Amino acid sequence: MPIAKIEVCRARPPEQVAAMIEAVYQAQLEALKVPTDDKQIRYIEHKPEHCPIPPGKTGNYTFVEFLLFPGRSLEAKRRLYQGIVQRFGAMGIQASDILIVLHEPPLENWGIRGLPASEVDLGFNLHV
Repeated sequence: MPIAKIEVCRARPPEQVAAMIEAVYQAQLEALKVPTDDKQIRYIEHKPEHCPIPPGKTGNYTFVEFLLFPGRSLEAKRRLYQGIVQRFGAMGIQASDILIVLHEPPLENWGIRGLPASEVDLGFNLHV
C-alpha cells in the first residue's frame, strides 16, 4: 500500500501528468509487487516562485516521495528507483533531475480498518 507523491516546479499538460503517474504506478507494480488495484499516487504542481530548484537541477526537477510498509529488500528499492528513472527518462526528465525518497513507518503506525496494520492481514507479501 505505497502512497506516492510526485512534486514538480512547473506546469505540465494533463497527458504528461497522467504519464508520470502511470510511470510511478508501473514501477511500483514491478519492483514492489503491490496489488494491481493499489494506486495511491498524488501529483502536486508548485508555482515556480514557490519552488526553488536545487543547485545543479533544471526546470524538470522532480521529487518523488513514498510512504510504504517496511519490509522491501534493497534490491526491490533499487528496481523501484531504476524503474522510475527509466520511465521518466523516456519523457525527457534526466536522472540528475529526479530525487526519490522512501519513508517506511512501522506497521503499528498505520491505521487500517480501525486497527494497526501489524494486526491486519494485508493480503500481499511485503518481503520482496
